[in-house]
Amino acid sequence: MILAAGRGERMRPLTDSIPKPLQQVGGKTLIERHVSALAKAGIQHIVINLAWLGHLIKEHLGDGSRFNLVIDYSFEDKALGTLGGIVNALTLLKEEQFVVMSADIVTDFDMQPLLKKILLQQDIAHVVLIEESEFKGDFSLELGRVKEPNQSAYTYGNIGIYRRQYLTSYEAGQVLDLGQYLREGVSKNRVSGQLFSGLWSNVGTIDELTRINQLMST
Repeated sequence: MILAAGRGERMRPLTDSIPKPLQQVGGKTLIERHVSALAKAGIQHIVINLAWLGHLIKEHLGDGSRFNLVIDYSFEDKALGTLGGIVNALTLLKEEQFVVMSADIVTDFDMQPLLKKILLQQDIAHVVLIEESEFKGDFSLELGRVKEPNQSAYTYGNIGIYRRQYLTSYEAGQVLDLGQYLREGVSKNRVSGQLFSGLWSNVGTIDELTRINQLMST
């Protein structure tokens, strides 16, 4: 699943007419970069949630056939938040565990090994943590287990694997936060993780969009 429903307030006025997932990096839209990478990794089905100017994203990607996969869309009258968007799309997500990523990141993270990861029965998620980031660290990592942040804290990279069975108790249509869900899981030692030190950017501002475009052109 690709989360693509956000308004992109910090990128206005660019996002007033073009949703953040359709902003371009290196001559290709953010969301198209992800769809292409997922297709290359062997993914055959993607769900994308949409709210702000979502029809433009659907028009741009279509049914996924040009990427040799199937894309389904989960429409939200208003953005339901990162966890709320996943819960609302569960009827389209058929597998017991599935990958979720945000549309507004740029990364060269290799998805293929992640797709082979099997979660422990008690784990609610497996997350990718970023070793170097301008953001304050969210979590620490000890022997593959995600812990509450200490001196060596890392940033959640907006890529993770989640289990359906632990999400079905939530009611669809609610605004829910994925960060809170993960923190609760971490407090009970039910989240595994891995570190990634390659290319990663959260494209949340016009300045960062400019920076990453310059980086990708060198």
